Amino acid sequence: MEFDVKMTTSALYDYNMRHTYSSASGLIGTTVGALLLIGFSLDTRYIVMLVAGLVIVLYNPVVLFVRSRKQILLNPAFKKPLHYRLDDDGVTVSNGEEEMTVEWENMYRAYSTNQSIVLATGKMNAWIFPKKDLGTAKDELIRMISTHMPPEKVKIKQ
Repeated sequence: MEFDVKMTTSALYDYNMRHTYSSASGLIGTTVGALLLIGFSLDTRYIVMLVAGLVIVLYNPVVLFVRSRKQILLNPAFKKPLHYRLDDDGVTVSNGEEEMTVEWENMYRAYSTNQSIVLATGKMNAWIFPKKDLGTAKDELIRMISTHMPPEKVKIKQ
């Protein structure tokens, strides 16, 4: 199967939020921020708890959005749509003259977010397929991934 993907700030932000908040540090930070806000609601004399709680809870989402927007604007790879080809050997992505193939056995994992299907090629690298760009090919993509990757590496919700 083949399709094109135009990366957007929204799709990259969705991926970055999922990536951040599925890690221990993202969860711990949010928990600490929430506890500070709860502490302030119990004793409003400590305004520093309110300020610190708001900063901790809001910092990641704001920074991730700014970082996603900057990456979309400055990364030349996102200027044009990325072309993906999936076959029995693996996944090939191309952007103009550059092309890269990753074999299925080298895929790290696959999962879905609210807006995208993500095929991780490593702990810090992934291909993001926005569902709006996939259209009717979404089901075929999920079948292709599920066929070529072990079930324990695939966490895609329809």
